[in-house]
Amino acid sequence: MRIGVDVGGTHTDAVILKDEALVAATKATTSHDISSGVISAVREVLTQSEVSPDKIDLITIGTTQFTNAIVERRNISPVAALRIGAQSSAALPIAAKWPEDIFTEAIQSTKMIDGGHEYDGGPIIPLDSSDLDAAIAAFKAADAKAIAISSVFSTSNPEAELEAARRVKTAIPSAHISLSHELGRIGLYQRENATLLNAALMALSGDVVAAFETAFEALNLTCPLFMSQNDGTLMSSEFARRYPVFTFSSGPTNSMRGAVYLSGETSAMVVDVGGTTSDIGMLIDGFPRPSGAAVAIGGVLTNFRMPDVLAIGLGGGTIIRADGVEIGPQSVGRDLVTRGLVFGGDTLTASDIAIAEGRTKFGDPSKLASLPPSTKETALQGMRNMLETGIDRIKTSAKDLPLVVVGGGGFLVPEELAGVSDILRPENAGVANAIGAAFAQISGEADAIYSTSKRPRDEALQAAKSSATQRAVEAGALPSTIEIVEIDETPMSYMDEPGAVIRAKAVGDVDIARFANSGGA
Repeated sequence: MRIGVDVGGTHTDAVILKDEALVAATKATTSHDISSGVISAVREVLTQSEVSPDKIDLITIGTTQFTNAIVERRNISPVAALRIGAQSSAALPIAAKWPEDIFTEAIQSTKMIDGGHEYDGGPIIPLDSSDLDAAIAAFKAADAKAIAISSVFSTSNPEAELEAARRVKTAIPSAHISLSHELGRIGLYQRENATLLNAALMALSGDVVAAFETAFEALNLTCPLFMSQNDGTLMSSEFARRYPVFTFSSGPTNSMRGAVYLSGETSAMVVDVGGTTSDIGMLIDGFPRPSGAAVAIGGVLTNFRMPDVLAIGLGGGTIIRADGVEIGPQSVGRDLVTRGLVFGGDTLTASDIAIAEGRTKFGDPSKLASLPPSTKETALQGMRNMLETGIDRIKTSAKDLPLVVVGGGGFLVPEELAGVSDILRPENAGVANAIGAAFAQISGEADAIYSTSKRPRDEALQAAKSSATQRAVEAGALPSTIEIVEIDETPMSYMDEPGAVIRAKAVGDVDIARFANSGGA
């Protein structure tokens, strides 16, 4: 059996699944300290189900803590940045175009040295050993505790980064080290940015994972802990300690994967309506469609794997103003139960509008007796327009597609919407995000440039698949269950010799025995 937990800005949801059957579920208000709310939710589903903690095989959890740290500029560690490849990239400063407030908070120092590789993995010039030693000495003198290392075309050949990391670890054993070839895709600037953000969050990730592990042990849950990542799959707690940036979009992807479980639809749109926002995305073969563009996190442009999800400011707690004309984006969030009109508060929310329309029942509807019908109708039309505009933006064709509605605020979605063929409201949709976390798998991704003049195309494709498979195994997938679920080849016609960018994604079931034998790490 598995426990799945998803921590949102308004609610913390938890479920227990047994052989993919839902055994227990709960939805609770997210606590300010996060951990106590999670423990309360997990304790509740254990009580509901009367399941003994020793019968739980693993716990999976999705959290917004790392995203919030970047967006809110808090709990960020100063980072010393090392770039290898100054001879070809010095014109582009490290952390260029970062918002000033996060640059000041996160960037401790920067160094560039010569070295790196060509797009096909061949060396440009040798790594400048003396400059590397000088950079490491400067980092040590500055008491650097987080170090980000990036190198030109390291996704094709990581040797320079690995050598630099080895020497940094020897000189500064306690340093948290992030390597760009493990995090981002092709494109030095965005990949380097992702590495800097990851290094800035590694201390926090260690504290967060340790807090969850300690809390679950207090509930006598000694099974392995996994965390949800951006593409709808899982990573072990140890993997999460090393790569916190991979959790940035775990909430929406959990909901989309939960929508697959609940509806059986593998190619459809999904809208997850929470207390603050509605996240709209597209399922392709059962997984969230990946974003084809660089993604900005807290104003910082990155290029690691992220889902193509559109967030709009419409949720159960969204504040309605000006006789229904102004809708959000502000939300009362977790304070809906005190500030919403149906609870005796003084703030008109989207939930109040839906209750007045008869779409759902909670609170005291009699408190809406003085709500003008014109305000209700204006707000309902505005909410419809927001959803239809979002759906139109997420679609890639004019064809009407099914829409799976999940999330606790799903009652905000009307029965008909332009661009939608069918609206599906599966049972237990309110806890789809926790369900998505509970039944997720493990993945690995490879992304590199291959010279097709130096190796046959079939051999290059196989190399990408093998690399993705190996990364899935390293992340915790059971080798016998791994499948290649995505392969993307983009010819590089502008290069002097034939080449292609090949991206492969492998997915497999969690190797529970491996993690149980290693104490959950």
